[in-house]
Amino acid sequence: MSAWLLSLEGTPQGHQLAMMLALSAAVLHAVFGALQKGRHDPWLSRGAIDISYGLMAAPFALFVVPWPEPHMWVIFAGAFVIHLAYKLLQAQAYTKGAYTVVYPVVRGTGPLFAVIGAYVIFNETFTWIQWAGLGVLLMGIFGLALYNMVYLTAARETLTSALGLAVATGLFVALYTTYDAYGIRATADPFTFLAWFFMIDGFAMPILAVLRYRSMTYKPALPPLALRGFIGGLIAFLSFGSVMMATRLDQVGEAAVLRETSTVFAAIIGWVFLKETVGPRRIALMALIALGAVIVEIGG
Repeated sequence: MSAWLLSLEGTPQGHQLAMMLALSAAVLHAVFGALQKGRHDPWLSRGAIDISYGLMAAPFALFVVPWPEPHMWVIFAGAFVIHLAYKLLQAQAYTKGAYTVVYPVVRGTGPLFAVIGAYVIFNETFTWIQWAGLGVLLMGIFGLALYNMVYLTAARETLTSALGLAVATGLFVALYTTYDAYGIRATADPFTFLAWFFMIDGFAMPILAVLRYRSMTYKPALPPLALRGFIGGLIAFLSFGSVMMATRLDQVGEAAVLRETSTVFAAIIGWVFLKETVGPRRIALMALIALGAVIVEIGG
């Protein structure tokens, strides 16, 4: 599998596969975000998800994939710190604000800085058509966040802090996207990076989740939380693994932009499952997001 995937790097077939992987990651990431924001406290949900994918990844990291090269340990340490900061910010943002307000701001801030980071680190460039497409996509994403903010009926007293946290989280999305793209390219076998990343990354948030659980007056039942964590762990494997493989096969900036169509799917999930309102204006804004992604892809 690794040899076949690596043979596609830089080829038209690799570009097509990277596009499909990035779009798959968009759908899965929206589901992942909803799992963290939904029924349970976001800190507990994140802890359950992380311990699940950490334990699932351990056998593959230890016994299946090749062991990391010596230089990879420093890269893993950096990834651990960056992702921990991202998750702390995201959990706090979800605690303060509504999912359909926070999520678009997080995902809208990410691709712009990821494209800039891809230029600085990987010397990738966007055509003027792609920049136009990115602008259309960002108009849709931030327009969606603004619309949700105007018509928000709950948690208005914490809206300002939630938006600030969402912007900071988006900056870390861009940081981990470019950093992890560097990491997955720094090892001979991309599955080595993925397996070891998930194993190492899965053991910080569960500690915080346990501390939070112990301090709660009304503790939620653990079996439903464990099930949510197991499902979220599987989704995380597929979502993060897909977008990271896309950044190895093709341009980091394009993969980052296509992934942010997750905002469309997040709005649908928020409406259907979280009972958050959707109307024709939000549908129009979601169409802008999709159009921007199409323009970015066509202009490449």
